[in-house]
Amino acid sequence: MAMMVTPTIAAVTVSLLQRRGKQFIKESGLAPIRKPKRFLLAVLLAYFVPILLIVQAPFVGTWLGVFPGDFDQFMILNFVSGTDGPARYLLGQAGLILVAGLLNLIPALGEEIGWRGWLWPKLQPLGQAPALLISGVIWGLWHSPLILLGYNYPFAKDGWGVVMMCGMCIVVGAFFAWLRTMSNSVWPAALAHGIFNASVGLVSLFMIMGSMLDTTKASILGWSGWILPVVVIVLMVLAGAFSVTKSYPQRESTELRN
Repeated sequence: MAMMVTPTIAAVTVSLLQRRGKQFIKESGLAPIRKPKRFLLAVLLAYFVPILLIVQAPFVGTWLGVFPGDFDQFMILNFVSGTDGPARYLLGQAGLILVAGLLNLIPALGEEIGWRGWLWPKLQPLGQAPALLISGVIWGLWHSPLILLGYNYPFAKDGWGVVMMCGMCIVVGAFFAWLRTMSNSVWPAALAHGIFNASVGLVSLFMIMGSMLDTTKASILGWSGWILPVVVIVLMVLAGAFSVTKSYPQRESTELRN
């Protein structure tokens, strides 16, 4: 959690060195909220999009044979739900994820102010695809110390986990960036980050009891979990969904580039 504030520290430092400290709150998307309707829609999507990203991965991974999915008996889900039943248990989990996501909002904001708040608009002159790739790789490499210690990819060798983390950050970061672009605010991206961290454990509900999971291949962390999201991202790029000039007033976009 202490690491999560470092992107904000870096962004503030660079802004001060550029003598743009007074513009930092505006340029990082902290305030003001100019389009309340878009903002509220982005907040709503910030809850559902991360869960969809996580839940779709086991289905695709099982179909491709790289995820140990149990979609016949759902033994783990039935075991943990007990007498309440799967439906009631999942409804309770949805509420817990929301609460945990809100609790995660503050530490997630420490990252998002740096990544999607400050950095993302600065990369816009490069174009949508380069901005997505560069911001995702930077975000992934930032995780390197933890990844090399075995975090997220315990079976990865020779730094392969860092490569996979960069891939995951490109994919997931694209949706966070879209929320930032659509709402012109960093708050929905930070909430989505918090919800993502809170709901990543949902993948275990779909596994065969006692099985092992190679996260380089399966779950949202692995390549099979990126297939459907990448298709959506490509379509969004073609539609210009990540373009600041398409989502914000032209004057504001020019101001961000400057």
